[in-house]
Amino acid sequence: MRHPAADDADDPLHAAASTTVVRRSERNTRPSLPGGWPNAGRPGIARLRSTVPRSLIERRLTDSVKRLKRAREELAVIDEQAAALADTAEEARLRALVSETPLANKEYQEAQRHADAMERARRAVLSSIAELQQAQDELLDRLVIESR
Repeated sequence: MRHPAADDADDPLHAAASTTVVRRSERNTRPSLPGGWPNAGRPGIARLRSTVPRSLIERRLTDSVKRLKRAREELAVIDEQAAALADTAEEARLRALVSETPLANKEYQEAQRHADAMERARRAVLSSIAELQQAQDELLDRLVIESR
């Protein structure tokens, strides 16, 4: 008699589910196959993909536009905050250089950590915007293909 865990090892679905770690940045992405579309090159899949209702593609496109607009607004706010934090960090750095005290140096390090964290948040939003633009382009391509 085989152990139940051994049965899972033979089943590719269970084996992949138990050993795969999905990073937060990879959760909403699909692997791309040759041809640009996620299932390009697979017989039958392209035919199924063409039966997606036009209204569904338009709705997804509208949602994508809304998310992209929100992300750009968020980026504008983050840019303002990052500029203010960078100025604060620069002022703290100059005070630390002039005073040469451990307290001033600690204040500078803390201000710089805040500025660095805001810059990381800015890069994350920029990455999100790039992903949304790519998704929007794919939806537009699908809409054009559907209209043919």
